[in-house]
Amino acid sequence: MFTSIAGRAVVVTGGTRGIGKGIAAVFARSGARVLITGRDSDVARAAAAELDAQALAPHGEVSFVQADVASREDCRRVAAIAQERLGGIDVLCANAGIFPDARLVDMTEEELDLVLGTNLKGTVLTVQACLPALASSGRGRVILTSSITGPITGFPGWTHYGASKAGQLGFMRTAAIELAPSGITVNAVLPGNIATEGLADLGEDYAAGMTAAIPLRRLGTVDEIGYAALFFATDEAAYITGQTIVVDGGQVLPESPEAMAGI
Repeated sequence: MFTSIAGRAVVVTGGTRGIGKGIAAVFARSGARVLITGRDSDVARAAAAELDAQALAPHGEVSFVQADVASREDCRRVAAIAQERLGGIDVLCANAGIFPDARLVDMTEEELDLVLGTNLKGTVLTVQACLPALASSGRGRVILTSSITGPITGFPGWTHYGASKAGQLGFMRTAAIELAPSGITVNAVLPGNIATEGLADLGEDYAAGMTAAIPLRRLGTVDEIGYAALFFATDEAAYITGQTIVVDGGQVLPESPEAMAGI
């Protein structure tokens, strides 16, 4: 049995939909006090209300703040609101990310800046802003949502996305060293294909093709990513830093399509 995280203060960036919402839900159901961020205030408000209704009493609660992680000012505001509203920050789930499709030959500088600004720069700025509160916690945890795409695999149209997700892991390893004296751990979850609104937008053919390539023969759920993040936040994971957990149903294991034949 893991030590309860009930009552701990958790910030989840990009927590209004998809994987981020799933992470926030798992923490809230475990009794944490959760602050989610999103760029659309109406979506964030609705998500917070839905998640708050699921939260484990008496400690669990969910609220929101509108913010863009690509903005240093917004990240500092999120950290300040978290300290005011939650009394500090014990766990930061740096999850906010986007994955627009753009082939390398056609990619514009604006498209590149948008993805790197949100996924990579946004991670760095969010962690920077939350550092004082995480250090004061005495059990600070930083949990990044990276991906198998970039660090392990590639997919046409996502060179900018893959670069941002691989970059997160480079950041993680050095940040883990720098922040260790403050008692802060830095780890990452690498999801495979997870059933989210974003994946649904890619179409049924994409989902079917990905499912066929996964040894467990199904897409993952947002809760399954949430529970991996929750593990990194536990007292029992206090000696783990600079590490990754791949949650992909075995997708990266087959060396070719033939390896999946007949199973």
